[in-house]
Amino acid sequence: MPNCTFGVPQRRHLQQSAPNGPVPDFAFAFDIDGVLLRSSSPLPHAHTTLSHLQQNRIPFILLTNGGGTSEEKRVEYLSSKLEVPLHTDLFIQSHTLFVEKEKLKKETVLVVGGDGDNCRKIAEGYGYKRVVVPADYLVAGKGVWPFSRALEEHYKSFARPLPQGEDAAVKAIFVFNDSRDWGLDATVILDLLLSEGGKMGTLSPRNGDPSLPDNGWQQDGQPRLWFSNPDLWWASEYPLPRLGQGGFRAAVKGVWTAATGRHGLGMNIVGKPHRETYAFAERRLGRHRESLFEGREVGGLKRVYMIGDNPESDIRGANSFKSPRGTEWTSILVRTGVYRGGEPAHQPAVVVDDVGAAVRWALEKEGWA
Repeated sequence: MPNCTFGVPQRRHLQQSAPNGPVPDFAFAFDIDGVLLRSSSPLPHAHTTLSHLQQNRIPFILLTNGGGTSEEKRVEYLSSKLEVPLHTDLFIQSHTLFVEKEKLKKETVLVVGGDGDNCRKIAEGYGYKRVVVPADYLVAGKGVWPFSRALEEHYKSFARPLPQGEDAAVKAIFVFNDSRDWGLDATVILDLLLSEGGKMGTLSPRNGDPSLPDNGWQQDGQPRLWFSNPDLWWASEYPLPRLGQGGFRAAVKGVWTAATGRHGLGMNIVGKPHRETYAFAERRLGRHRESLFEGREVGGLKRVYMIGDNPESDIRGANSFKSPRGTEWTSILVRTGVYRGGEPAHQPAVVVDDVGAAVRWALEKEGWA
C-alpha cells in the first residue's frame, strides 16, 4: 500500500480501501485552477494526492467554474497534465449543468463565450438542435455591431446561416464561458432581452409600460438568460487575478440598467457557489461512489470535503449548501490560487498551503490516518 506522502514526510500509513475493506463514507470535490493547476502547470502534490485517493478507492470529483471545452477534451488534457487517469463522470464544468435543460433542446438558443464556436459544438453535444452564436448575427450583416469588423474574417470561418421563420425566435441565452468580444456579445444579449418574443431586430411594445407588471420589462416572450460562472476573478499565469465571466455579467447588468433605467435584470446563475451546482455534484459523487463499490452496500455519504482557492465560490458554496440527502460539506481553502492571505470573506474549516495538506488534514479528521 502506498504511503500518504503528498510531498512531505508522513509518519503513519493510511488505511486502504481494499475490495473487501471498509467503504469510505466521505469524499472529495476539487476545484482545478489554483488547486491542481495554475494555468497549464500542475501545482505541487496534485499528482500524488489524486493518485493516492484512486489507489485507495476514496471517491472524488473535479468541480470547476471553468469551461469552454468539451468535457471529453478537458478530461483528456487534465489526465495528461496531472498524469492521473480521469473520466468525464468525475468532471463537472460550469456549463455541464446545461445538459439537463431538456425542454430547451428543441428550441433555438443563443450560446455565448469561448473560442470560436467551441461552445456551440459543446451545446450540440449536449443535445441542443438549433444553436446560434453572436458571430452568426454579425456575419449576417445589417450592422449588428459595427466595431468588430476587424474580426469579421475570423467570424466568417465558423458563422452559420441564421434560423428562419418561427425558428428565428431565441428561447434561451446560455453564457457558457468567458466572452471574447464583450461589445458584440453584450449587444446581442441586450437586443434579445428587449425584443418582441426573442426575435432579433425587434423591440417589444411592452418595454417600460407602467401599466404592466414590472413595467413590462422581460414580459414579452424574451429568452431566459443563464450565466454559468459567477466568478469575478480567476487565477492565470499573470501574477494578479484576471476578470472572469462574473466581470462580463456585471457589464451586461450595468448596460441593462443604463438602457432601461431599472436595476433588476432577470437572469439565472449556476456554477459555484450556487446550490444547483453543488446538488448536481453531490448526485455525481453518489453515482461514482456506488460504481467504485459495485455489488456492496455503500450506505449514505456523510461528508464531502470541498477543496478550493476562491473564498467567494468554493468556500461560500460549500458553507451554504444544504444537502437534500443530509450530507455535510466541509470547506478547505488553499493558498495556491486566488486566495493569498488575510481574512477570507467566507471562513473555511481550515486554511492550508496546498492540495496535499488539504487532503491529509481531511483524512486525519476521518480517522483514516
